[in-house]
Amino acid sequence: MTDIDGNAVAAEIRSGVADCVETLQAEGVDPALATVLMSDDPASETYVSMKQNDCEEVGMRGIHVDVDNDAPAEELYDTIEELNADDEVHGILVQMPVVDHVDTRRVLRSVDPAKDVDGFHPENVGRLVAGNPRFKPCTPHGIQRLLASADVDPEGKEAVVVGRSDIVGKPMANLLFGRGEGGNATTTVCHSRTDDLASHTRRADIVVAAAGIPEFITADMVSEGATVIDVGINRVERDGESTLVGDVDYDGVAGKAGAITPVPGGVGPMTRAMLLYNTVKAAGEQHGVEIDLP
Repeated sequence: MTDIDGNAVAAEIRSGVADCVETLQAEGVDPALATVLMSDDPASETYVSMKQNDCEEVGMRGIHVDVDNDAPAEELYDTIEELNADDEVHGILVQMPVVDHVDTRRVLRSVDPAKDVDGFHPENVGRLVAGNPRFKPCTPHGIQRLLASADVDPEGKEAVVVGRSDIVGKPMANLLFGRGEGGNATTTVCHSRTDDLASHTRRADIVVAAAGIPEFITADMVSEGATVIDVGINRVERDGESTLVGDVDYDGVAGKAGAITPVPGGVGPMTRAMLLYNTVKAAGEQHGVEIDLP
C-alpha cells in the first residue's frame, strides 16, 4: 500500500506557481487573490487565513475583505463588483458558507467568470461540462494531480465518485470521464442514498470518497489494489478527544488499497495549491502574459 503524499505534491505545485509569479512580475503584473468573508464561522476564518498565508509563501499579493455579518446582502454584492472592476485583482474567492440572508447562487453568479478561480460561476461550470474548462475546480483538479503523482492513469479504468456536491462530486466525475489526460475513465456517481453502494465501489479501480460522512467507506467496500482518494475532513470525538477523520476508514481500507490518501495531508493541501495555480493562470490570461504553469 502506498500513501499518496498530498503535502509533497502540493509543495511542487507551489514551487512552480512561485516561478510563474516571478515571470508575471517581470512583465509588470503583480498577481493578486482577493478573499471575501461574510461569516463568523471559525473554520471559515481559519481557511481564509491559510489562503492568505499561501499567497505570501509564493510571492503573490493577498487581499482580504471582511463584510459585517449583519450588513445587507447588497453590501457583499457591491464588494464583489468592486473587486471585479479592479484590474489589479486577478482572482476572487468568496468563502462559503455565507450568512443566511445572502443568496449563495447570486454570490456565485456575481463573480467575474475570468476571476472565478474556484470555478463555480455557471459559465465556468458549463465550460467544464463542455470539456473546455477555463479553471478546473480546485479540489477535483488537485485529485487529478494526486492520481498522476501515483502513476494512476484513469483511462479505461472504472472510477466511482461517492458524493454529488457541486464543489467536488459533480466536477470530479466530469474530469474523470472527460477526454484528455487525467480522464477517459468509465465513471459512476453514487451517494449516500445509492442502493447497495458497496456493489459499485467494489468494482472500481478508483474510488473518490466525497460524501461528507465520517469513515463511510469501509474495507469490505473496496477491491484489492484499488486507488482510494479521501476528500472528507470530519471532526469526531474519540475517547473524549476531538480528532480529524476522512470519509474512508483509513486503518481498514489501507490494508486492501494499492494507494490511498491520508487525512489530513492528502487532498486538503492540493485544494489550496490549485487555488494559487488558478490565480496565476487568471493573471496571465487577463494581461496576455504567457507563463509556464506547473
